[in-house]
Amino acid sequence: MKTSTNAQHSGRRNYMLLPYKVATIILLLTAFSSSMKAQMATATGEPLNLEKGIAISGYDPVAYFTLGKATQGKNTISFTQNGATYYFATDANRQLFIKEPAKYQPQYGGWCAYAMATSGEKVEIDPQTYKIVNGKLLLFYNKFFNNTLNSWNKNEKGYLPLADTNWKKITNK
Repeated sequence: MKTSTNAQHSGRRNYMLLPYKVATIILLLTAFSSSMKAQMATATGEPLNLEKGIAISGYDPVAYFTLGKATQGKNTISFTQNGATYYFATDANRQLFIKEPAKYQPQYGGWCAYAMATSGEKVEIDPQTYKIVNGKLLLFYNKFFNNTLNSWNKNEKGYLPLADTNWKKITNK
């Protein structure tokens, strides 16, 4: 008859906790990398979600409207406004943006709309997770099995005014 010792049980317990430890490390690294993401205040004082000065991770803000999908822009077709550089898939999209930047710029400085509504925090986004609401581009966090667009859709009418209010607090407008 074989008996197990406390040391054997302890080793098994530590092995069983390994996935939780790995998940914790991943979450901490993600939080650290998110905090390292560049945040710049524009000439208007709005904190924008930028990476090395590039807005929307290089995605074309106009294509969300004209093509109805997230489209990677080209660094050779760009326009800089208030410290943020936008990339475009086509020169025609660049020209549309130059004529009406407010129409195409993402809301809440390009930060996650759901986080802006629920906590008033600036949270990174996945540029492929978006929604156009009332003619405005909203971007959402979507990592680690947490697609915040799904949560947003459950109470969009309630979240939209909350996000607007929290953004006004951040921008002092």
